[in-house]
Amino acid sequence: MKVGCSWSGGKDSCFALMQALKEGHEPAALVNMMNENGKISRSHGLPFAILQQQASAMQLPIVATPTTWVEYEAKFLQVLAGVKSAYSIAAIVFGDIDLQAHRDWEEMVCNKSGLSAILPIWQQDRKVLVYQMIDAGIETMIVSCNTIMGERFLGKVLTTELVKELEGVGVDVCGENGEFHTLVLNCPLFSNRIVLPTYSTVLHNDYWFLQWNEN
Repeated sequence: MKVGCSWSGGKDSCFALMQALKEGHEPAALVNMMNENGKISRSHGLPFAILQQQASAMQLPIVATPTTWVEYEAKFLQVLAGVKSAYSIAAIVFGDIDLQAHRDWEEMVCNKSGLSAILPIWQQDRKVLVYQMIDAGIETMIVSCNTIMGERFLGKVLTTELVKELEGVGVDVCGENGEFHTLVLNCPLFSNRIVLPTYSTVLHNDYWFLQWNEN
């Protein structure tokens, strides 16, 4: 069936979309919720220009919508209605692994919109999953992380060696609990590697972020 994808720009949504394609689904559009000013994404703090690069590398349109946290659900429902109509999709692909509250919310908003929720990597072993992502050719770098990990992890590409390092500091290797977020630089879905702007690092509310420089 034709599907949309809740696209964070990170590894989980990317691998979920890859798995959905393997299951025979046809991607038609990407969906991302941005912060109030529309400059960076709500979930991963990625500039729209990077998300647009990813979408272009997959030859897919991206619907990026500014929202506050208070209006998030209402805006997301509006977006689902819009992409359902514009791209004739029947379902949305999500990259959640095992946070039941997230799945419940996703199924609720999809149900309200007359869509199905597809979670291709749901309840898979996190360590097995992260190695599958690496083996599948997903090149992804850490763009934000908690202070347990610290600034030194920012900008690092996820490799088998880095997975062991994450285990060593007691961090979930998929970052499913919000320990870190990633940005996909390249994968089999992309026609070309993402070109990044320069960046610095910043600490905000006990969380480290890459701060992207505007070109």
